[in-house]
Amino acid sequence: MSGYLGSYATLGILLLVGVAFFVVAFAANRLLRPARPADPVGKRATYECGLDPVGGDWAQMNIRYYVYAYLYVLFAVEAVFLFPWAVVFDRPGFGLVTVAEMGIFVAVLALGILYAWRKNILRWTE
Repeated sequence: MSGYLGSYATLGILLLVGVAFFVVAFAANRLLRPARPADPVGKRATYECGLDPVGGDWAQMNIRYYVYAYLYVLFAVEAVFLFPWAVVFDRPGFGLVTVAEMGIFVAVLALGILYAWRKNILRWTE
């Protein structure tokens, strides 16, 4: 039983160290930052790569960027699930149900690729 609780103690200590690091970092920031900015108006101005902002604050984005972000998330999740599955594939107890679940998962990913292909999203040139 002590080995079981020892794992929780290790986790608790790690959590406390993480919280302490967070608190120390924010305290150091508060102590080391300047009390008043040199230019209070410029401090609140929009920052645009070191240049003065041009135009208003409304920018219209093309919807294709959201589709690219969606595809990235889709395939990043694929990697997160497929790599561990591939590592334990040859272990005993890896049954037909697990293979069927991963088949369904890969089929959903294939639908995502098919959608992107049919909408001509994955073209290199326009």
